[in-house]
Amino acid sequence: MTSIKDVAEAAGVSTATVSRVLSGKPHVRPEIREQVLAVVEELNYRPNRVARSLRVQQSNIIGLIVSDIQNPFFTAVSRAVEDIAYQHELNVFLCNSDEDPDKEALYLKAMGDENVAGVILSPTRQSADAFAETVKLDVPIVIIDRRVRDVDIDSVLIDNVAAAYRLVEHLLKDGHRRIGAMFGLGSTTGRERREGFTKALKDNGLNPDPALIHYVEAREIEGYKTTKHLLGLAEPPDAIFTSNALLSAGSFRALRESKLAMPDEIAFASFDETTWTPLVEPPVTVIKQPTYEIGQTAAELLLKRIEEPSRPTREVILKGKLIVRQSCGCHPSKL
Repeated sequence: MTSIKDVAEAAGVSTATVSRVLSGKPHVRPEIREQVLAVVEELNYRPNRVARSLRVQQSNIIGLIVSDIQNPFFTAVSRAVEDIAYQHELNVFLCNSDEDPDKEALYLKAMGDENVAGVILSPTRQSADAFAETVKLDVPIVIIDRRVRDVDIDSVLIDNVAAAYRLVEHLLKDGHRRIGAMFGLGSTTGRERREGFTKALKDNGLNPDPALIHYVEAREIEGYKTTKHLLGLAEPPDAIFTSNALLSAGSFRALRESKLAMPDEIAFASFDETTWTPLVEPPVTVIKQPTYEIGQTAAELLLKRIEEPSRPTREVILKGKLIVRQSCGCHPSKL
């Protein structure tokens, strides 16, 4: 699809100049106007109806509220949302809730006051569990990452149960039986990944050991401290499973400090591909989430909702990809 950016680049002008030409505004030199219109015809560019309707409403802003921008998952999602917004001549109002429902409510109110065209939201743990009561905003909303209850709303999620199941199943196939695990405290994402973790163990004839399973704040320091605790048990785990990128970073640091050989003495596997997971020694087996696709899909759903407010809602469920590396004891070439 041809965008206003494509027209601007082909005509050798700014997107603002293209916008002025298409909207019939003055102060554009005749030769520039003719040049832009020629490129518009050549590229068969049609101004986006969503962007045009937003200008009429005096709003070219969409809101994006994430629970922790330090988490690489949300960084990648945010980039995708911004890319799609730019293609449609929209700006993004980005806020970080820090898992604080009061902060989330403040930002939602601010977005309402600013008359944003719509909002993409990764809800806090509390608001996800009581969405209908806690989140009230008279603009289109698309939910990402966390499932909400009792609300018919557009959402983009991944199949957390299946992804966690596949990662644990891989650990089990490599011979590991005492798997220590960390899940984000209270979130629907953490609960779903715990469900997949437990199902994989039971399907392989194992009962989950409560001493090895921990719900913690999704912070790097919690991954570090929890791993230290697990390694200090009378019967420590022979593998560690972490359910997000921040816990993964802290846990891996603790394992390196322990001087335990990976994967011979302890294996390690985690959710989220980051810049460091393929580069450390040993490289880390991960579930790679389709982070860019999540943000892109959410932004596209929001634009459709803005354009057609009465259209049926959609729940898009994407799949994570298992990337096998040496941290679990199985070289990819042996699969």
